[in-house]
Amino acid sequence: MLLLVDNGSIFTKKIVEFLNLTKTDHIALPFDKINPNELNKFDSIILSGRRHNDQSMNALNSKIINHCIAQKKPILGICYGAEILALTVGGTIRKMSSIQKGPGTIQITQQNPLCSGIMQVYQSHSYEISTLGKSLTQLASSDSCKYEIIQYKDTKIYGTQFHPEMTQNGLFLIEKFIKL
Repeated sequence: MLLLVDNGSIFTKKIVEFLNLTKTDHIALPFDKINPNELNKFDSIILSGRRHNDQSMNALNSKIINHCIAQKKPILGICYGAEILALTVGGTIRKMSSIQKGPGTIQITQQNPLCSGIMQVYQSHSYEISTLGKSLTQLASSDSCKYEIIQYKDTKIYGTQFHPEMTQNGLFLIEKFIKL
């Protein structure tokens, strides 16, 4: 079963709709309703984006990421989810000079099981990953963001700076993640 962690993004309902459409066995829970002691019940996890910064949300998402690393469990961090992944494993983020909102194009820079070539994506963020640290790898970039898709070491732990739930290319990426 997949756990969708709802961190308050206005786009989370699109992820739920897609999981329902693909008949993916899942449960969607607001971050503040998740019991970290019950994470073993889930085979994979998606971390949604967010609207507002919240210290308790950050702490819980970091616990989830560390659990997935320790258990070698697939995780997909979307927007904020990618940012908190980077922060949890030694990377950094920064406020961008302008808000990124709307359609964009990303270039896949390294072979991976989720996507290839050029993707049409939807951006909606004012922060970006600025350094990866030693354990993350860049898989894609764009003119506005150096780290559009990241991967933790050689695992099934990924982050997307963009919102894959908002485009057909992105939904294909989520579908490939679900099948890992």
